[in-house]
Amino acid sequence: MKTLEHQDQQSTPAGENVAENRPASASTAAHGVKVEMLDPPLNPQLPPEVAPMRARQARRIETFRALQHRNFQLYLFGQLVSLAGTWMQIVAQGWLVYELSRSEAMLGVVGFASAIPALLVTPWAGVIIDQVRKRDVIIMTQVSAMLLAFVLAFLTFTGTVQVWHIIVLAVALGVINAFDGPARQSFVVEMVGSKDLPNAIALNSMTFNAARVVGPAFGGILLATVGSAWCFTFNGLSFLAVIISLLAMRIASERTVTDRRSPWQQLQSGLRYVAGQPEMKGLLMLSLAFSTFGIAYNTVLPAFADRILNGGAVGFGLLTAAAGIGAVTGAFLVATYGDRGQRGQWLFYAAMSFPVVLGMFALNRNFPFALLLAVLLGVGFMLQFTLINTLLQTRVTNEMRGRVMSLYTLTFFGFTPFGNLALGALSQAIGMSVAILLFAVLTFGASWVVFRLTPQLRRLA
Repeated sequence: MKTLEHQDQQSTPAGENVAENRPASASTAAHGVKVEMLDPPLNPQLPPEVAPMRARQARRIETFRALQHRNFQLYLFGQLVSLAGTWMQIVAQGWLVYELSRSEAMLGVVGFASAIPALLVTPWAGVIIDQVRKRDVIIMTQVSAMLLAFVLAFLTFTGTVQVWHIIVLAVALGVINAFDGPARQSFVVEMVGSKDLPNAIALNSMTFNAARVVGPAFGGILLATVGSAWCFTFNGLSFLAVIISLLAMRIASERTVTDRRSPWQQLQSGLRYVAGQPEMKGLLMLSLAFSTFGIAYNTVLPAFADRILNGGAVGFGLLTAAAGIGAVTGAFLVATYGDRGQRGQWLFYAAMSFPVVLGMFALNRNFPFALLLAVLLGVGFMLQFTLINTLLQTRVTNEMRGRVMSLYTLTFFGFTPFGNLALGALSQAIGMSVAILLFAVLTFGASWVVFRLTPQLRRLA
């Protein structure tokens, strides 16, 4: 059975005698060679304009080809529901911290607290993930995160919540995410196989950011109408969707590896493996630069939406949703056209254009234009996030996948708290606009240096 796209490639060119081709096929069959039948059969009488339509249909099929796997269908459905709740909590928690403290610096502290465990825990989490069943790890992390959401909801409902409560819960959630992130990324290949892995990564990113659109939109409405406690409650309930979907999966064999070396030796072997791959080192350094400086602006976004753009809680939710729309668009582009051999070039253009848009966002004072810029920031963010992930996962061996993806999680989340903390402090000292503009310049410079030192990144396919 051939895909529609392949059928188009086999269709008869205009002006060719179709009858002359048939004896050749019959002769081939007569000599004992298997002839692959096309389904549906090609119609030589189809008008020329049908071929482009067939190509477009084939491209749409290719965009969602990873969904042919039942386990991945279940996974995406659970992810969509659960992540929508997570984004509701992100919006509500940021606004709650700002409401309690009225401090941009405190927003940076909470961001620091949520991400700092990744710096300490994630490398060791990758060693463990390579030894155990990844689905079991994800179920445990989801149950733990659900309980933390309910604790925060209870504290908020009772009116006893304080900033230090949120910081402690953020640290606990950071430890959970140190295991959850690498386990999720390593588990995708077990659901779809290596052939459909790049498409599955793009669809997973698309789902993540579809939730980023839905979650903040509802989160902003709920925050303005019934308060943050209900956002935390709905987030806790949303974890049930992904837990149920994981339990419903039918996985023939979840690979486990028995390595009798010490955890330190296993971690060293992962570091040596990456050190011997210049492209992997370059991708991880690019991820480090982008996560430290590029996305730190999200830390002060609640205050920026309120004080600079005069948007309030609803405006904050709309900005976050706009960035989500852009990210969905970026993931869709990768899923549809990412197999055309230009991933390295795409990554270069995204890395260079993102900080330019971020600088414009920092200097802008018009809310509608800020929404447009937020969409473009979302596109740039998702192109980099998805392309780095895909290029890493298509180059790593299964035995090292957990450790390499834990290093990716480390670069993407482990050093983020330092950027969050610095941007929060700078915003308080020199103003949010100037601080965000400075970070945009640092993002551009660091990305340029990485591509300069690793020119082969632009040639990756």
